[in-house]
Amino acid sequence: MKFVLISPKNRTAYNFRGDLIKLIISKGYEVIVTGPNRENVEKIEALGARFVEIPMNKNGLNPIKDMEYQKALKELLVKERPDAILSYTAKPVIYGSISAKQAGVKSVTAMITGLGYAFTSQTKKAKVIRIIMSMLYKKALGKADTVIFQNPDDMKQFVSLGLVKEEKCKLVAGSGVNTERFHPLPYPEKTTFFMLSRVMNSKGIREYLEAAKIVKEKYPDTRFMLLGACERIQDSIGPQELKQYIDSGIIEHFGETENVPPYYGECSVYVLPSYREGTPRTILEAMATARPIITTDAPGCRETVKDGENGFLVPVKDAKALSEKMIWFAEHPEKIEEMGKKSLEYCMEKFEVGKVNSDMIKYCNI
Repeated sequence: MKFVLISPKNRTAYNFRGDLIKLIISKGYEVIVTGPNRENVEKIEALGARFVEIPMNKNGLNPIKDMEYQKALKELLVKERPDAILSYTAKPVIYGSISAKQAGVKSVTAMITGLGYAFTSQTKKAKVIRIIMSMLYKKALGKADTVIFQNPDDMKQFVSLGLVKEEKCKLVAGSGVNTERFHPLPYPEKTTFFMLSRVMNSKGIREYLEAAKIVKEKYPDTRFMLLGACERIQDSIGPQELKQYIDSGIIEHFGETENVPPYYGECSVYVLPSYREGTPRTILEAMATARPIITTDAPGCRETVKDGENGFLVPVKDAKALSEKMIWFAEHPEKIEEMGKKSLEYCMEKFEVGKVNSDMIKYCNI
């Protein structure tokens, strides 16, 4: 028996789907993972999977390159004849589902892990991309046997737009989190806020920076950490803009790393003011380390917080409201551990990776 995982980025295959890959292998399947390049291939192979490179530009808008990607996927699927496939993120879902049906794959599962720039931004460019992607999604999801969503808002939107039939839809609690790797950690003495994300507008980076500035004016000793790449892609803020906040001592910026847990250990409260998510993996990781959460009352994010119990929900694009909740934690440090324990309890109840993957293999017909 064979299973193919169609991935947009090698790192997400082993980092977000590693436990799922190992579980599928334990069921007697040979697992093949596709990825766009050779980066960190050894980490995928260490899971027991076989890797196949299929070049793909995740953010590119070149239709010729996309057709080459679809053709290469179809050739692989015809050659390998897998029993089931799972694709995730836009291009793998669109071109993977179409290719799999053309290749006669028996079980085709697509997972929508968030709607991304095209559905969250209101720029003219984003609106044009949204129209094109909606047409492509409708065609592709019509080929899929099952479509998995990570939050109910995304599922309702896709159904209401006519992009997928409701009877095909399934819901899971995000990608889950490995609670052996991410476990409770001691809290720092100084009240510290932490955001882990690519430095993009839609992740709420501007709100985080502005809120940090407000809080620092009132409580100068408060610490603000930011971990994530400042990429030169659509929706990113420029390095020079970020540098102003670094140079003025408002935030401490760290680049990408494979070893994330120690950063959660340095923070008191985890913050993600995103405009929209599937279910944010970083919040789940922070919950597993027993951190209170401040995030937005937005699709995907709101599912992770019981407002006032394990953290707070704030309006989207509202730096002032975000700063007020940060100040609350600075003024009530005794509540950090109490609310952090609630995060851990909620994480174990709903987001533990074993529970999520049990649903995943069922929906993938494994």
